[in-house]
Amino acid sequence: MNFSELGLSPKVLEAVTAAGYTQPTPIQEQAIPRVLERRDVLGIAQTGTGKTAAFTLPMITLLEQGRARARMPRTLILEPTRELAAQVEESFVRYGAGQKLNVALLIGGVSFGDQDLKIARGVDVLIATPGRLLDHIERGKLLLTGIEVLVIDEADRMLDMGFIPDIEKICRMVPFTRQTLFFSATMPPEIQRITDAFLHNPVRIETARQATTASTITQRLVATPHNPAQKRETLRRLMRDSDDVKNGIIFCNRKIDVQLLLKSLLSHSFNVAALHGDMDQRARTVALDGFRAGTTQFLVASDVAARGLDIPDVSHVFNYDAPHHAEDYVHRIGRTGRAGKLGTAFTLISPEDHKNLSAIEAMIKRPIEWLGPSLDESGFASEAPAPRGRGGRNAPAKGQPRKSPEAKPAEIKSEAPKESPHAPSKRPPAPVPQTENAAAPAEPRAPREQRDTRPPRDERPARSDENRPRRSYPEDNEPTPLGLGDHMPGFMMRSAKLK
Repeated sequence: MNFSELGLSPKVLEAVTAAGYTQPTPIQEQAIPRVLERRDVLGIAQTGTGKTAAFTLPMITLLEQGRARARMPRTLILEPTRELAAQVEESFVRYGAGQKLNVALLIGGVSFGDQDLKIARGVDVLIATPGRLLDHIERGKLLLTGIEVLVIDEADRMLDMGFIPDIEKICRMVPFTRQTLFFSATMPPEIQRITDAFLHNPVRIETARQATTASTITQRLVATPHNPAQKRETLRRLMRDSDDVKNGIIFCNRKIDVQLLLKSLLSHSFNVAALHGDMDQRARTVALDGFRAGTTQFLVASDVAARGLDIPDVSHVFNYDAPHHAEDYVHRIGRTGRAGKLGTAFTLISPEDHKNLSAIEAMIKRPIEWLGPSLDESGFASEAPAPRGRGGRNAPAKGQPRKSPEAKPAEIKSEAPKESPHAPSKRPPAPVPQTENAAAPAEPRAPREQRDTRPPRDERPARSDENRPRRSYPEDNEPTPLGLGDHMPGFMMRSAKLK
């Protein structure tokens, strides 16, 4: 089937042909006609299958007629990250060439003033992240009463980032009669609940089994020690020795690890840049544009780059850390092997990654082959780090005996000077004096009983009356005070006038 058979307008078909596309992907083939019929759509497809064009192309066709009003956009597209929102804006610019469509992008890291000017002129397509969209609504700069089409993209990523309450709030602000397009790579129970609440008799389009990996991606596991220096050396060896490494994305679980790994790779003369959520928007855009243009060979990133980014020719993906959530593995390696091209994904597995690896293989329903010896065969499994929590960082690993509590005092006793037979049994004697030319050995800290020079409590003289504290308690032969005793407040001693 060709794009000409899907019911798109001639202008959109010209833009698609100019972009070099002739045949639609399965998700596009099934979703575009349904969107043009004004039906609600629930699309489930693995990453890299062309979900963005599946709603972009029919929306442009529907928006060819009509005109936007000030501060009342006609369509709304919600994206979880700034990079995805900017990518959707590029799709509208590419496929909407020659059409008078006003597109506005509302994301963080950009001044409110520039965004307010675009909204005030009237917007046909509003692309936003949930947080910045709600900021504009609360400031009274935006109304959602004119929304005709609502698109919620990468819904499972919205769930991971905690945007579901914001999504529910936004859905209640748009008209009940709008058309809703809902796209996600997975369908957890929380996402299913939202679709049941806000979609009206949707057409369910599922082009592949949920959470599956593309057959064009070669997946391999690489055993590595837990030691960070050795783990970085394993990664560098893979980057140098792997065949046909044109470029690659290196994924870390934590932002601080992204910065540490970036510094290490730069010191070893790799052409690399970083991308994570704590970077300002300009730095993120520069890093992503450089990687897309080919001026940067490797990109060290957090999971902010794992969802939906359309970088056509990524040859390799390196998972420096095994992801904590199995679904993130599918999205990470989905950055390579896109649009039918071949790709390779390496995942470094250290001794503490057994649980994460089991979850990944259970989700994709097949084992992943090892590159070289497995973790058990390499002997790294015995180097598992000490567990944190009870016992602290230096606690012995599971299965190893703990040190006897008497071990440390015994070492101290062996280093302490010998006792004199004339000294009391409870107190060690003073150290043996050394000659002037001999170097005095380091003395251990004296016990508390020796440091306390005061006499025992029962041998101390009684405290005199003048040194006693001001507050005293009655002796046994004194009468018990009544009420406040001698400490009667002055205001209670005043005479009261009776009527």
